[in-house]
Amino acid sequence: MEPSKKLRRFIFILAAIKLIFPYLLQDSFYQPHRDEFLYLAEGNHLAWGYMEVPPLLSVFAWLTNLLGGHIFWIKLWPDLFSVFTFLLVANIIVSLGGKRFAILMGWLPFVIDGYLLLFFLFQPNFLDCFFWTLMAYGIIRFIQTGANKWLYVFGIAAGLGMMSKYSVAFYALSILAGLLLTSKRNIFLNKHFYFSALAGLLIFLPNLIWQYNHRFPVVTHMKELQEEQLQYNSSIGFIISQFMMNLPFVFTWIAGLLFVLFRKEGKPFRFIGWTYFVVIGLLIVLRGKDYYALGAYPVLFAFGAFYIESITEKLKWYRYALLIFGIALSLFALPLIMPLAKPIQLVKYYEKTGLNKTGAFVWEDHEHHPLTQDFADMIGWREMAQKASEVYYGLPKETRDKTMIYCRGYFSAGALNYYRNEFSLPEVYSDNASFLFWMPDKYNIKNLLLVGHRIPDKDDIVFQQFEKMTVKDSLSIPLFRETGMKFILFENGNDSLNTFIEKGIYKLKHQFIR
Repeated sequence: MEPSKKLRRFIFILAAIKLIFPYLLQDSFYQPHRDEFLYLAEGNHLAWGYMEVPPLLSVFAWLTNLLGGHIFWIKLWPDLFSVFTFLLVANIIVSLGGKRFAILMGWLPFVIDGYLLLFFLFQPNFLDCFFWTLMAYGIIRFIQTGANKWLYVFGIAAGLGMMSKYSVAFYALSILAGLLLTSKRNIFLNKHFYFSALAGLLIFLPNLIWQYNHRFPVVTHMKELQEEQLQYNSSIGFIISQFMMNLPFVFTWIAGLLFVLFRKEGKPFRFIGWTYFVVIGLLIVLRGKDYYALGAYPVLFAFGAFYIESITEKLKWYRYALLIFGIALSLFALPLIMPLAKPIQLVKYYEKTGLNKTGAFVWEDHEHHPLTQDFADMIGWREMAQKASEVYYGLPKETRDKTMIYCRGYFSAGALNYYRNEFSLPEVYSDNASFLFWMPDKYNIKNLLLVGHRIPDKDDIVFQQFEKMTVKDSLSIPLFRETGMKFILFENGNDSLNTFIEKGIYKLKHQFIR
């Protein structure tokens, strides 16, 4: 069903509001998120793959860096894809016969619900969510029209999705399982389905080859995640989070699930219901983080919004009640989702409202903190770079000329490189995450300025090659996740120093080279 001009105009207005709205919400005090620094750095080292993720995000990082790297450009790409995802939701609603109320209900989760943060951070998750939705959209439109072109939309979306984040494979497999469990399994008799799958594989092939040539670093990355973070995830906690992440409009996606599973009109799309249960089951078994499943909900929002509209046609008061409930709860929780004010003001709000007693304040260290982890990861980085510059330029020139700045973590290396032009820093190195691939093979240094929380142990042989160690300064920023970071100068390396570094880096790199 084609939308009328008035309906198209309504969708366009909502999309425009969605595009502008996030820029009005972030307090200018905040800086890029710690993980955004890694992905922006990858834009300076374009490749077919990286230690953590496939390469598609790096293309947007390259464009961002080309345009100057300002926070506006960093946030533009996730914001644009939130609009694209909403347009897919709106088109599903219209194809079912939905009108303005349904489109409004499908739009609200993107504007004042948890998806506002998902599509605010420059991380692979925004691409992941979009391509999950696009894959489902392709199969839905094929079922509605019988046109084979929609199978190719599914295949291309799967291929591009796999070039964005590997968890796209979970949803693709779940869709196939969902189709097999319903009458729509005859899709597997269509030759175009296999051609579309081949198209997706060809799109993904360069990264697959890159992974093979680098001994599948994604496996190493996943093992580290399992050991450091995912092992603590519980099944009950994961399930509860699925409701909490979408709490203000939880009734919309539940209505969508009920519609496709039990309503006669939803029977052609029953595979979506099975897809949801399969992907949730996979993520529980694999101990995935709760937000990994966010891509499964936009399509359920579409069906749910249509269903709620259809059953409240003569109950307009019920519609108002749902809107008031969802909007009121969203506005109450909005300071949890977006950095609306400076950290200390947010902390006061959380304490006053009791929000600080929720699980949102338990970080990856399993400790309770006054500020959410994401917001604590958006402050302090510029100050860290400034402090590094002060320490570096406080050294005599003859010392400085032979000094390399080295960071323990990808986040600090990424931040210092992001601000390096502002503070006239040399290139900063790390052997953490993908930064390892960008370490030089040859060295000619006498001193090393280490940026890290702890002084190296005696068994860290490289640091034993220096004559002198001095803690030059440290960082103290309340509520910053990396507060306490030290700036440690190692001086007068011996004749074996550069050889030790070269051998160590060679060994680390060649774990990932065939």
